[in-house]
Parts: sequence; structure tokens; C-alpha cells
Amino acid sequence: MILHSLCNYYARMIRDPKNDMPQPGFSSEKISFALSLKPDGTLAHVLDLREGSGNKREAKIMRVPAVVKRSGNFTANFLWDNTGYVLGVDGKGKSERTQKTFAAFRELHAKAAESGHPMLKAVSAFLQGWRPDRFASLPDITPDDMLDTNCVFMWDETGGYIHEQSSITRPLDEDGDAPDEDAVWCLVSGRKAKAARLHPSIKGVRGGQTSGGAIVSFDKDAFTSYDKKRSFNAPVSMEATAAYTTALNYLLQRDHKRCVQIGDASTIFWAEEATPGEELLYALLTGGTDPGGGESKATLDEAAENVVEKKLKRAPKKNGKAESKEERRVAKQVHDLLNALIKGRSVEEALPDIKPDVRFYILGLAPNAARIAVRFWCVESFGKLAENVARHQTDIAIEQQYESQRQYPLIWQLLVETAAQGKTDNINPPLAAGLLKAVLTGASYPQSLLMATISRIRADKKVTYFRAAMLKGCLVRNYHTEVSFMLDETRQDVPYRLGRLFALLEKAQQDAQGSVNATIRDRYIGSASATPKVVFPQLLRLAQHHIAKSEYGGIVERRIQEVMQGIDAFPAHLALEEQGDFFIGYYHQRNANYQKSVKEKD
Repeated sequence: MILHSLCNYYARMIRDPKNDMPQPGFSSEKISFALSLKPDGTLAHVLDLREGSGNKREAKIMRVPAVVKRSGNFTANFLWDNTGYVLGVDGKGKSERTQKTFAAFRELHAKAAESGHPMLKAVSAFLQGWRPDRFASLPDITPDDMLDTNCVFMWDETGGYIHEQSSITRPLDEDGDAPDEDAVWCLVSGRKAKAARLHPSIKGVRGGQTSGGAIVSFDKDAFTSYDKKRSFNAPVSMEATAAYTTALNYLLQRDHKRCVQIGDASTIFWAEEATPGEELLYALLTGGTDPGGGESKATLDEAAENVVEKKLKRAPKKNGKAESKEERRVAKQVHDLLNALIKGRSVEEALPDIKPDVRFYILGLAPNAARIAVRFWCVESFGKLAENVARHQTDIAIEQQYESQRQYPLIWQLLVETAAQGKTDNINPPLAAGLLKAVLTGASYPQSLLMATISRIRADKKVTYFRAAMLKGCLVRNYHTEVSFMLDETRQDVPYRLGRLFALLEKAQQDAQGSVNATIRDRYIGSASATPKVVFPQLLRLAQHHIAKSEYGGIVERRIQEVMQGIDAFPAHLALEEQGDFFIGYYHQRNANYQKSVKEKD
């Protein structure tokens, strides 16, 4: 299903001349330098193709003959490769290895020159006369900058790239694939065809090997059957293999905006047909839903509308750069869509130009040594995906701690709040996959999400906006608990009122003592949320001293008495979901303690 969908996507993309999907037999690779050759094979000069300036120069993405699969041998790419193959020099310091890689590259192009093509003959002549010890004296470049980068060849007379000449074809690798008489039924296309022995590497999965990884791979006898070696054990035609690997490598390039990093998974998506929904889904997952934040005391609908108004009045900055007109247009579409769905309207009403029934494919890939693991796979229509994302935002909607915070939190912002030291590298992979699945499919949130959030609150002693949002989402969706957007003084649930009480006791201490090294939150919030009967009597006795010393202690005391009216006895223990309710009550009350009063409009 996954490979078949990728092949269909590749077929759709190459039919459209406006996109930059590599044609069959080519792949997009990072190229840094070009060797310009004269017809006799003499090196004219070296061109630096990197883009940018200073230390931030990056290799240029170019379409070159398809990258070969290297499996413990020295197989060269055609008309391009790294300096270890092209010039016999690399930074690994293994001269024996570079001799073999350069020999493989030279032999491949000597064979190609047998066709008589003048450009191939020039490349072969250059390689036959090249000596690796001349690398340090190459003209026009700094050798250290060129070392270990990818290089191509240019024709000096015209300035064109040799690999782009349509009259040039790569020599066949007789040992690389199955013989014609061993043609098998392709598991992807369903047609009888020649199977690929090795599948090209998939590059761009964050955390994986720089040389790439494989989805279809067999390298141990225990993984094979019926004496089928390597990828012949799961036969995929050479055509389908080239299509799905090219499509994957294309989607994994961040510039194409079809890849989002969620935890350790590089999550890519595509549609069965061309649709603006692809840009909208990317914006939904990466931040187009919230350019500005909202009013902390507004309802969810009002806050969303305020965000849109702010968005239309200015060109916000993204990573220090002003957003383009197209980015602002997509962001507005996303807001219109979410606002409509939250208010109960349909996708068609919000965005008439978008087809809601177009099917989308979402694939999460994670590194696993030389292989790539499938972390997540989802097939759903755009309309259903948008509705599920809007439902997720509704479930976690809670007032912000500060006006500058996002009205619609992003998935990675929620996940990083569950990670030790707030580092994305510490996000639990199964938790990330489970949360993404819940957001996109409307399923229950992972059971571990509530525990992970509470554990971080206990460790950091902080109930942040994003953590409160996750707690609310878990209670609403998993435990079917009604939780308000902001402080609900009428709510009688004991855990919620205990959280409010703790926030008021903390306020009494701060009014009396100001800033101290360790507040009651730092010392008691974990135990107060788990064993209230043990902690609260002591805190209430302590609060009497704080109230007596505070100038406005009487106000806090009346609020404490109001909250206590709904608590007949302190529970000995609180269950996990009750602890979540406790922290939400604390968060709501603490926000109310420090926000300015708002006069009601007539």
C-alpha cells in the first residue's frame, strides 16, 4: 500500500512539467563543485556551485543520474560523485580505499567512453590522466572546501553540464539486477518484470545515516526464504523501485514543504491528486494556524477571529524574515478553515476551492541503523483530516498564560513539554507517533501522554500553558470530563477545587514574603496533587501566618474560604486523571490571580 501510493504520486508528479520531480533515471543530489573539461580531457577550471555566502554556503540541489546503491563495495555514480570517487581524495585518510573508489569511477567512465561520445571520451581522458596528488593545486578553489563534496563535469566550450546531455546514456551494469529469465511478479505494480536486486537509499530521514537507509532490505539469511537473496525476497520491479525511492527522497527535502519533524519521525504527506490542500496541511502541522496569539480572556472563537485580524494587518516575521504574500494567504486560509470547523461549519463553506474528499497519505519514517522504520501510516481525506485537527485544537483549547503565546499549539510544542530538559531529542518516540495519530485520526490520545505531562510537572514544578492544554485534552477526549476554557468558579469537582486552593495558598505566601528561594509550589505541588490529606492541613496552617503578614490578606482569605466551601474532606489519594484535574484548577486559578480584572460591557 505504501509503495504503491508512492509510485502513483511519482507518476502524477512527472506528468506535471511545472514541478521539479526528477525524471526516471535521475535523482536530486547536493552538488558543490563542477570540473570544466576541454574536448581533449584537460581541466580548464573548477567552478564553485555552492549557494549563499561566508560559512553558510550550501550545496546546490541538482538533477543528476540516479544514485547507485553501495552495499560494502565500490560502485561509482555516473558523471558525478564525491571527491573520493571523482578525484581519488577524501578526508578519511585511507589511501587504499580512495585508490579503489577512484579506480571504480575511472573504469565505469572508460566503459562509457566506448560509445564514442566526445564528452564521455573527454571525461575518460581526464580520469586516465588525473593523479590524486594534484588535488592540492587545483585552480580557483580552496582544496579543504572541496574535500568530500559531490562534483559534476561541465563542457568548457558551451558551459553546459555533461550529465544533462540527452544523447548520453549510462552503461548497463550486467551484475546489478536479475537476468531477464528471472523476471517475477512485482509486488507493487502486479506486473511481471525484472526485479531490482538493491533498492536506492532513502536520504533525508533526520537522525539516519548520511548515506541513506532502506525500507526494503534483506542482509541476513534469517530474513530470506526460498533461497531468494537480497531484495529478490520481496520482488519489486526496477521501474517501481526507482519510482518509490525517487518520490520518497523528493518528499523528504524540506524545501518542498511535504515533510514535518514530529519527535524522531520525519513525517511526509502527499495527495492522490494536485490540490491546494497540500499547502494547507503543511501549514496546519507547522504553524500556519497561529501567527499571533490571542486575547487571554476571549472565547476560543473570538480569540481565533482576533488572530486573523492581526494577521491581516501586518506581515509577521518568520525566523527573522518577513513572511511572503503567499505564506500570509495560506495562513489566512488555515485560520478561515479552523474557525469555520470550530464553529460547526464545513470545509466546503470555509474554502469553496478545496476538494474535501481528496485522499491524503501520511507516512512517518524513523531512523533504525541502516534501515528506516515506518513509525506511522495514515490514509484519510483532506476534509476529515482538517476536522480532526480542528477537534484536537478544540479539545486542548485553554486560556494562554501570556498574550504572546500561540492560540493553536503545534504538535512539537506539546511534545517538547513532555521531554526532559525541554529537548526535542528526549521526546519519547512512541508518544510522538501516538499523539500525531490521535490528532490526524481523531483517536484517543496516548495513555502515556497524561502520565508524561504530570511527570514533567512534578520534575520542573511548572504548569505551563502547553502542559495545561495537554492535560485538558486528555481529560476531555480520554476521560470525557468537561473542562472549561478558563477559570470556572462554579465547578464543584474536588480535585479541581484543590488545585485552585493550592494556587490561592501560593498567592498568600507571595503577597506576604515576595520573591523567595523556594515557594510552596517548589516544595509541595507534587505531593499536594497526589496525597492532599497529608499536605493541605499543613499548608492551611502556614497560610494563616502569610495572611496575617499580608497587606491584602483578607481578600485572599475570602477566596480561600469560597473554594473550601466545596471541599468536605481532603482525599487521601488522587488518581492520575484527578491529578490532571488538580493541575488544571491550579493553572486556571493562578492565571486569574495575576490577570487584571476586566469590566463587563453593558
